[in-house]
Amino acid sequence: MAKYDKADIERRMNGAVDSLKSDLGGLRTGRANVSLLDPVQVEVYGAMMPLNQVATVSAPEPRMLSVQVWDKSNVVPVEKGIAHAGLGLNPMIDGQTVRLPIPDLTEERRKELAKLAGQYAEKARIAIRNVRRDGMEMLKEDEKKKEISEDDRKRLEDEVQKMTDDHVKQADEAAANKEKEILSQ
Repeated sequence: MAKYDKADIERRMNGAVDSLKSDLGGLRTGRANVSLLDPVQVEVYGAMMPLNQVATVSAPEPRMLSVQVWDKSNVVPVEKGIAHAGLGLNPMIDGQTVRLPIPDLTEERRKELAKLAGQYAEKARIAIRNVRRDGMEMLKEDEKKKEISEDDRKRLEDEVQKMTDDHVKQADEAAANKEKEILSQ
């Protein structure tokens, strides 16, 4: 049975691009974005849980995030989780809600965030190229086992390379858009 699976290769490349977009979504620009709090973990009920499993996050204003905590006893752990997440946010408790004003970004912080966006993109490009390498190896194995001809291998290798180029381009565009968004604030 042939090892090469185009759908699997494409799914894995799409996964790398989607992961990049998710990482970029968490990078703070000058605007309030609910995905900013996606990486926050909160210690509640004796376990670490993602913030979105103990509270509802909303952006009522362009420069304010609001975290509505479902269980009153979790308000302080939520505040601690946000404060210790390294996002540069200063949580303020207001009853069962934690308010997060989004401070202006300094020029230096903007450059750091743009650089981080570039690093995320490089990680995605590496992941995509690793998937390409796996695909090429599968094609060589299939040819060695006489399951595909040399011509088929070459044609499919071109297909894998085209998928790779498309996905790297998507990753580059996503990072470039995020860098522009960060630096244009």
